[in-house]
Amino acid sequence: MRAPLWTSRWPVVVATALVVLSAVFAATAGWAWWASSRAREVARDDALRAGEQAVVAFNTLDSRRAEEGFDRWLAISTGALHDDLARQRGDAVRRLAGTAAATGAGVLDAAVTELDEVAGTAVVIASVEVEISREGAPPGRKVDRIEARLVRTGAGWKLGAIGQVAVAAP
Repeated sequence: MRAPLWTSRWPVVVATALVVLSAVFAATAGWAWWASSRAREVARDDALRAGEQAVVAFNTLDSRRAEEGFDRWLAISTGALHDDLARQRGDAVRRLAGTAAATGAGVLDAAVTELDEVAGTAVVIASVEVEISREGAPPGRKVDRIEARLVRTGAGWKLGAIGQVAVAAP
């Protein structure tokens, strides 16, 4: 006696459904993994770009336009750094205006060393060439290594702290 038709096809139907469901799950998981890794790359690139711009801005200042420079620093900073700059603005602008000096900076190389997307923080290190011009003196150049600590705000990445990276003696 032969088995009824529906019972002999049942295992094939179940197996086919499981294969289709597995394929859909694999495709969805693969897409989600790709999208999350791409989002991390975008966040890293955004932090790097903001860090480079902040490092250049904080190493570029013309004493003839000290107020503009300070305003730029205030616009790209946040937290305690922003508060300190705002508090010191008047005295610092007066001191800078009397120096007859200007600096211009360019990033030679930079990298994101830390990125916490959940906390909204990043650390960028950069090698920066700074050209220094003083009235009546030949221009000078120096290379600094800078660490920029960034904080993501509603207006994008802003500088929370900046400083030179110590270099070990050979």
